[in-house]
Amino acid sequence: MQNQNRTMGEALLYLTDEQLRQGIEAMFFAYRGFTADPDRILEEKGYGRAHHRAVHFINCAPGTTVNNLLKILGVTKQSLNRVLRTLIEDGLVVVHVGQQDKRERNLFLTDKGRALEQQLSDAQRNRMRAAYRHAGPDAVAGFRTVLEAMMDPEMRRAYLGLRQE
Repeated sequence: MQNQNRTMGEALLYLTDEQLRQGIEAMFFAYRGFTADPDRILEEKGYGRAHHRAVHFINCAPGTTVNNLLKILGVTKQSLNRVLRTLIEDGLVVVHVGQQDKRERNLFLTDKGRALEQQLSDAQRNRMRAAYRHAGPDAVAGFRTVLEAMMDPEMRRAYLGLRQE
């Protein structure tokens, strides 16, 4: 089995530029599909993808700090502050002063925020579940391996860290 995987991996090293271009295009179109359902939900509420990402990662790590969220999202402080201000004003996120460090701001979803996050993630889970069922378990494992290999090392560490929390 290991030799078979190595042979398959070596064969993949010789993909043509055309095959790589097709893969890139597939990623673009898949991303459009992956975000289409949440985008419709967000639009109804006057939010965008930045709001979705913030809600998603606050849900993944309740109590996360603003600085940690900045690192994960890779956005400017000004941009994140705009998003957080809206989410706080609309009652989706609450901020608590850090227990150990009073300068820290810990972020939590409210019940309303958790309900929105559930609605958004349900839409994406349904799409992924259908795609995974269609592709099968070997393809799912391979897809995850490819995605992780495409991540910058720092982002891969952050991603793997979320999996262990």
